Amino acid sequence: MDALNQISATLALTMGLAWASGINLYATLLTLGFLANTGNIVLPQDLQIVADPMVMAAAGVMYFIEFFADKVPGVDTGWDTIHTFIRIPAGAMLAAGSIGHLNPAVEIAAAILGGSLAAGAHATKAGTRVLINTSPEPFSNWLASVGEDVAVIGGVWASINHPVIFLIAMVFFIALMIWLLPRIWEGVRKVFHVVINLFNRGNPPPNLNPPQ
Repeated sequence: MDALNQISATLALTMGLAWASGINLYATLLTLGFLANTGNIVLPQDLQIVADPMVMAAAGVMYFIEFFADKVPGVDTGWDTIHTFIRIPAGAMLAAGSIGHLNPAVEIAAAILGGSLAAGAHATKAGTRVLINTSPEPFSNWLASVGEDVAVIGGVWASINHPVIFLIAMVFFIALMIWLLPRIWEGVRKVFHVVINLFNRGNPPPNLNPPQ
């Protein structure tokens, strides 16, 4: 029974950190570091660095910037685009680090799965925010941003304190993500198609056959 509990706890932490990193990496690092420094979790050796004050300070500064950038329509999409190259590798690294020194093959497998989950969560968030930005009012951006922060902090906490419940919830999230992503992609494609058409109307193509 203890072995089963250990496996579920490790799996929940691995999936939880990868998923949360894909949505808000800095909130994930701050939550993990806070829980470690307050004695709510004993981190695996490879993750103990996130509890270092310098790492938490850097994550805090970046979270402060993201807190405001993520609530400005258009800016949030640019921020998400840049963080495609940050959240996904970080999710893979955190997933591998949460395994501990079990086996190099297990760590690589955790990194692959963690990176994939982080990529899916990031794509779902970024695509949803593009669609939300079609609304002229800013309140939907604020609501989505705050909801994402709450979900990340609550998700990391739940993955540590209630791993079985978190794993069940994660199965439903993954199923929802698989269902949503094609629809989000289609919506994003239509948005960019409209934007491109607007630019083309304002810039008529040059006359390639001028009169002689």
